[in-house]
Amino acid sequence: MTPAELHPMATGHIPSYVTQADGSDFLLTFMFIFTVLVIVLIGVGYFTLHSIPEKIAHESNHPQFQLVGILALLALFTHNGLFWVAAILVAGFQFPDVAAPLRAIADAIRSLGNQRSDDPAPAAPSQTTAQQEQ
Repeated sequence: MTPAELHPMATGHIPSYVTQADGSDFLLTFMFIFTVLVIVLIGVGYFTLHSIPEKIAHESNHPQFQLVGILALLALFTHNGLFWVAAILVAGFQFPDVAAPLRAIADAIRSLGNQRSDDPAPAAPSQTTAQQEQ
């Protein structure tokens, strides 16, 4: 008797994910490809998430763009979320420029000082009275 005659239904009830006789295992191959794709997609998502503060700062032409980039890199390498939150806050808000009005005041005072030094010096009172008497 042949094995097929002894067990006619032997291979009929075996699920399709069981390894075939030729050694091919499509479930292992599928899970390997799926795992690699999931790891790559998680990495892309992670890097995209960490670049959000830099994108925000770049689009708004933020004056503290380098600070935002440094904070984002620190968050990326240290896995410390506080740096990332700080980068988002710095990128999201424009801090007022306190130095600009002070510079304008200093420039105005400096220009007033230059105008006075350009004027000829007034004559000494003794010279003017001597000129008037003559």
